[in-house]
Amino acid sequence: MLTKFVAPEFVFGTGARKLAGQYARNFGARKVLLVTDPGVIASGWAKDIASSLEEEGLPYTIFSAVTPNPKSEEVMAGAEVYESEGCNLIVAVGGGSPMDCAKGIAIVSTNRRHILSFEGIDKVDVPMPPLICVPTTAGTSADVSQFCIIKDMEDKVKIAIISNAVIPDVALIDPIMTTTMDPYLTACTGMDALTHGIEAFVSTGSSMITDMHALEAIRTVSTNLFEAVRAPDDIVLRSKIMYGSLEAGLAFSNSILGAVHAMAHSLGGLLDLPHGECNSVLVEHAMAFNFNEAADKYIVIGETMGLDLRGMNTSEKREAILSYINQLKKSVGIDKTLGEMGVSVSDIPDLAKKAIKDSCIYTNPRKASRRDIEVIFKEAL
Repeated sequence: MLTKFVAPEFVFGTGARKLAGQYARNFGARKVLLVTDPGVIASGWAKDIASSLEEEGLPYTIFSAVTPNPKSEEVMAGAEVYESEGCNLIVAVGGGSPMDCAKGIAIVSTNRRHILSFEGIDKVDVPMPPLICVPTTAGTSADVSQFCIIKDMEDKVKIAIISNAVIPDVALIDPIMTTTMDPYLTACTGMDALTHGIEAFVSTGSSMITDMHALEAIRTVSTNLFEAVRAPDDIVLRSKIMYGSLEAGLAFSNSILGAVHAMAHSLGGLLDLPHGECNSVLVEHAMAFNFNEAADKYIVIGETMGLDLRGMNTSEKREAILSYINQLKKSVGIDKTLGEMGVSVSDIPDLAKKAIKDSCIYTNPRKASRRDIEVIFKEAL
């Protein structure tokens, strides 16, 4: 069986961010659009990257009108700035929102169509301008993936654009940039990375190559997240979680995901809820639904997380694995239900309707009906 694997160039380690100007110069930048958000500006990281561009003598303009769960209108506004300012390269600094927005801007700048028209798989015909991603969180892996997630405000849904064309040219992955995350954001983004690894491993699109990266992500994040949340200034622990996020991104970018992400995209689109938090709340409920369809793989996941499952039957292993995930979430301070996040029973039919149409649902290990998705949402309330 043929297996395809795609990934960008990346530089990992303390100080990687300082190479932004050098890479921009090497890629032929005349003027750079620096895409970020107000929070990243306040943390000082956007200025840090701007200084790297200045050291190379590169002019730039900043586009920071980016909100969590980036909106199609923000992408189109950014594309107008890119065009009017005469930019020919984009640098994204931030978490998943600025990086996804930057990808959207890049798509529109060369393909000359509204960003929502690219929903689906391999719909981007014309290559993007050079894109450099500098992540400030350890979880989304937008810096290495072929995913671009944008919110359609009219239909209140997050769309997935999946294409080799949206893979950044280089990711500069500097663990020190995650030290400005608060403990709860560290926990949620870490659980997002763990969910990426889990869903990538059980995906129907997985392969031996993606499995290798997914299991390394699961091992690294599950065994280090608790301590990383407790010791936010420990750069060694930050590096481990950042590394786990990178491994997870390499896995899911090539294997795609599953029900957790399809449902989280629906939640983020309808109710504008934080993506990592949504994944954290949903993950064990989707695992419980899928377990019997991919029991062997879930058991490997449990063993990779360090569980001793010897002497247990399949049902006991299932309960031990789900219990561990639940305990890990609570240990890092994630103990909300969907109801406590503002989701009501009346929201569920619309949430399920949109989740069942999401691209990620097609590689879920168990075929799910709209009714199945409704039940999972209700269990997470």
